[in-house]
Amino acid sequence: MASMDGKICIVTGGNTGIGKETARGLAQAGATVVIACRDAAKGEEARADIAASTGAGARVSVMALDLASLSSIRAFAAAFAAAHGKLHVLVNNAGLSPNEKKQTADGLEVTFGVNHVGPHLLTKELVPLLKASAPARVVFVSSSVQKGARLDLDDPMFERRPFAWMDAYGASKLANVLETMSWAEKLTGTGVTVNALHPGVVSTSLARDVWWLSLMAKMFFTSPQKGARTSLFLATDPGLEKVTGRYFEGTHEKPVNALATDPAAREKLWALTEKLLAERGPSAA
Repeated sequence: MASMDGKICIVTGGNTGIGKETARGLAQAGATVVIACRDAAKGEEARADIAASTGAGARVSVMALDLASLSSIRAFAAAFAAAHGKLHVLVNNAGLSPNEKKQTADGLEVTFGVNHVGPHLLTKELVPLLKASAPARVVFVSSSVQKGARLDLDDPMFERRPFAWMDAYGASKLANVLETMSWAEKLTGTGVTVNALHPGVVSTSLARDVWWLSLMAKMFFTSPQKGARTSLFLATDPGLEKVTGRYFEGTHEKPVNALATDPAAREKLWALTEKLLAERGPSAA
């Protein structure tokens, strides 16, 4: 990796799995890294491990962020801006895949809420800081399942359909790709790039609610260290400074689901997401 000296980075879900190894890699390259996570104890454990293994010391810190809470997201963004004043890399890494339908505190289906709406709001809240710090990068950790996924823009939270966890997860990862392309377009000319990736089939805590998938992950999937490589590539590679609106597997750009190439679909998802947020404004969150 290129030197990241002087760069300030956020990694959501940086306390475990791919996120932790992404945070470690950025710290190793010289960046100041904020681990944004819900569990403060696990965050501190990860911080201590990363700081010790990289010699980063105080360049690694932890801040509270719950992507299932819109108020937590807004509070995190405000606190981060006050504490750091700059942001060069935002890695939207955190995600989940529950095996049953649940709701966030704001009444969103939790897979759609945490994997899509939360990162959308977090990115939106941090865009002014990213622009002011440009050149800057936003990285969305998606999945290759997006290629065959179906995102029902008329019923994204399974309010009228039977809930199926894999369908919900695939839809949320496809939403990440639409989101990537929308942000890339909206941030054209600002010096902020936005790209998405598939990290590989990685053994992480993502499948913790699905026992057989968790068992398979431990037995056959690749390591979080290898899974973090593409996130680190998109976050640091000098050759990507002006590359935006793309989806990568490894170090190669790959095709995406046809829905992501449809400007009308992207705008419909954007409008829907903004509507959901407006209905749950700061006073209601």
